Amino acid sequence: MSEESTGTGTGTAPGPQPEPIRFFGTTWVAHDNGYGARRAGAAAGSLLLAAAGCFVLRFAYEGLAIADVGTFVNLLVVVMFAICSAIAFRRTWEGYTRRHDPASVASMRGLMTIGFIGALLAYFFRSLKEAPGESLHREEYETSQAQYKKRTSRRTGNPSRKKRREG
Repeated sequence: MSEESTGTGTGTAPGPQPEPIRFFGTTWVAHDNGYGARRAGAAAGSLLLAAAGCFVLRFAYEGLAIADVGTFVNLLVVVMFAICSAIAFRRTWEGYTRRHDPASVASMRGLMTIGFIGALLAYFFRSLKEAPGESLHREEYETSQAQYKKRTSRRTGNPSRKKRREG
């Protein structure tokens, strides 16, 4: 979460600041400054990258066929990329609604790299709905704003001067 600003000398309002999202900055807060165009560009870019990745994997598969490694190895490679892509899709999709702990992110880095097509497709499909990660960032931002307002709200009167009722 972004740190709270004191508002002294920085030119920003006091309180929590929205956390920028890659390719979107903080345009996700008010959906301004080309937010729609950025979403369309992110969706198109991720789909193009996924298609390019499939094209590269096709060349790799053809290389295995030329090397005549056998049907079993060819099948094993296809199944490995399919399973890794499915897992990467699921983990990426879940990452848009909740944060993963850093240890699991580090342990899954290799699998996510192999299944990059699944991660790119998850990014594409999420870009059709919102900026990827927007709902998570919005929830955290609204929570931090509510906590900030609660901490800084003024009390009415001094509690030590209140008269106690005698019963």
